[in-house]
Amino acid sequence: MHRSGTAMAWNVFKFCTALRGLGSVMILLVLGIVGVTYYALVLCNYGPALLAATAALDALVALAVLLLFHFLLVMLLWSYFSVVFTDPGGVPPNWRPDVDEERGETAPLSTTELNDTGSSRIRYCRKCNQLKPPRCHHCSVCGRCVLKMDHHCVWVVNCVGALNYKFFLLFLLYTFLETALVTLSLLPHFIAFFSDVEIPGTPGALATTFLTFVLNLAFTLSVLGFMIMHVSLVSGNTTTIEAYEKKTTPFWKYDLGRKRNFAQVFGNNKWYWFIPSYSEEDLRIIPALQGLDYPVRSDFDGQGF
Repeated sequence: MHRSGTAMAWNVFKFCTALRGLGSVMILLVLGIVGVTYYALVLCNYGPALLAATAALDALVALAVLLLFHFLLVMLLWSYFSVVFTDPGGVPPNWRPDVDEERGETAPLSTTELNDTGSSRIRYCRKCNQLKPPRCHHCSVCGRCVLKMDHHCVWVVNCVGALNYKFFLLFLLYTFLETALVTLSLLPHFIAFFSDVEIPGTPGALATTFLTFVLNLAFTLSVLGFMIMHVSLVSGNTTTIEAYEKKTTPFWKYDLGRKRNFAQVFGNNKWYWFIPSYSEEDLRIIPALQGLDYPVRSDFDGQGF
């Protein structure tokens, strides 16, 4: 039994090490997919179509596709690199809880209570040798505790946590919109592959167009399912990890109602909802955006949802 446990721990360690090693490879893969898509849609199809258009309607359609594609591409890359380079949130040095959440006391906890690693009221990470704030989990890939950790994403080579969760959701949104646009735009060209109509272009351009359509269709469908899952998580103020942890819990104390749950991820300022950033006012008045302090349902009793 001991040897089996040791072997499992070693396998997990090797797996986490391998994920760390992916690093820039995954970023290059993402940029490679973007590059192939750009080449197929802009350089092989709609760019030439715009230049060669003789009818006003054809030129207008090509121009609309190109403008929308470039706009979504900018938003996608902005959101993507915001997730990649934004720290998801770590536990501050020497962090101590100010209150006992279970008992609702406002007085600081005693030293004895803080050092009691077996206490069910206070969460302690044995790997980091530190106390864990509410909703914080240890990431074996990053090798540290992450505030409101959702999951470790190999595509962004980073953890998705309190400080970059919104950026991750926007990355999903713009990826879905971009891939859906590419899929619909290249659909006529894909159908033409199976018809008797002669298709203009070099074999390389035709093969790239075919590959791009298949890739973007696959990403559209997979990202759509992932988006639906995360919309459900946001509406219930839950992370992917917490969704598994609270399966047997009928009452989720962090569920404040859909409007307040949404604000804890996207903020209150509507002008910032669709860009990977927050207003200074939202950062000041919504403690949850900092990843350490989360209001609970009892704080809003009698106010309605």
